[in-house]
Amino acid sequence: MKNPATGTPAPGKQSVTSRGTTTVADGVVAKVAGIAAQDIPGVYALGGGAARALGSLREAVGQKDLTQGVSVEVGQTQVAVDITLVVEYPHPLQKVADDVRDAIYAAVEDVVGMEVTEVNVSITDIHIASEENDEKTVAAARHDESQTGPREARVS
Repeated sequence: MKNPATGTPAPGKQSVTSRGTTTVADGVVAKVAGIAAQDIPGVYALGGGAARALGSLREAVGQKDLTQGVSVEVGQTQVAVDITLVVEYPHPLQKVADDVRDAIYAAVEDVVGMEVTEVNVSITDIHIASEENDEKTVAAARHDESQTGPREARVS
């Protein structure tokens, strides 16, 4: 299939059979990889800080970007994947990275039908659940104070 504007082949994997042509866009390959990675225990989020901030805005309006933190290079029959993760503490980082790598290899090969040449995993942060809970508690306390004013200590 050709791009009508440029006359060049459309990006993505293309297979030709006697019954027709199938083209798989790069974004589809990235989405398959992202879905596979999110299913791994210990993966808290995909993407770096800026991507996660933008992703939380998307989620607020009801859209979720399953390709956040995932980039792919797609050739005729092979694909390479780069993925950025935030891992939940105390999951072992190397085990999570290996499990993500294995899941992406399996998903892309099974669902897309392409050979995966490499999966590069970058862990950019670690998520500690208690930090999130502490932030929510502080935010709730600030909200309460703004609604009712500062609390007074009473001594009986």
